[in-house]
Amino acid sequence: MQYQEDSYLREFESTVDEVNNEKYIVLNDTIFYPNTGGQPCDTGSMIKEGEEYKVVFVGKFDGKVSHEVDKLGLKAGDQVKCIIDWERRYTLMKYHTAAHVLSKIIFKEAGAITSGNQLGVDGSRIDFTLEKFDKDKVQDWIDKTNEILEKKIPVKIEQMPREDALKIPDFIRTKANLLQDIPILRIVNIEGFDMQACGGTHVKNLGEIGRIELIKTENKGKDNRRIYFKLKN
Repeated sequence: MQYQEDSYLREFESTVDEVNNEKYIVLNDTIFYPNTGGQPCDTGSMIKEGEEYKVVFVGKFDGKVSHEVDKLGLKAGDQVKCIIDWERRYTLMKYHTAAHVLSKIIFKEAGAITSGNQLGVDGSRIDFTLEKFDKDKVQDWIDKTNEILEKKIPVKIEQMPREDALKIPDFIRTKANLLQDIPILRIVNIEGFDMQACGGTHVKNLGEIGRIELIKTENKGKDNRRIYFKLKN
């Protein structure tokens, strides 16, 4: 899908393959990222012959990306111009890449693996398996993340056979390993710093992110800790 090929693509011409219940649209290809992996979906518009259909939700069901539009009228075979809400997309790209850096820092400093995450446009959170932590330690992790972001390291997307990817040190840092049945993995490579399998959208250089700041921390049950952070203006 185009959203995995080029995260910076803002507009795209596509064809309607299916219309389900009159307002759920499946395209032959799409730039709209579906709600998955802790990253919210893209929103935006489809334009057909000058008429706008707002895309209000995008999900992936039975392997197909489905776009919910705000009104009826589209039908199979229609040609549409897709336009994403770029400000929303770009903000989520920054948050997602920053989360990769923070996750690696915490793993490196404390050996904690990621047990959950949820990105947002006004702030994001990451959960870790960790017996205990204090706010000073968390702030230190945030500071070290910012030191890495300031290095403006390139970020590349690569395709790699699963057996080769699993040889990378510290490659699996999540509580659930969902990679067993995927022969070719999409790898987010923060050059010289971290490599992780990920289907999300990311910036091309850490220098695009700026800095992050700590919002708060929470205990979420036995050995589960949550960190909220946001992009710093």
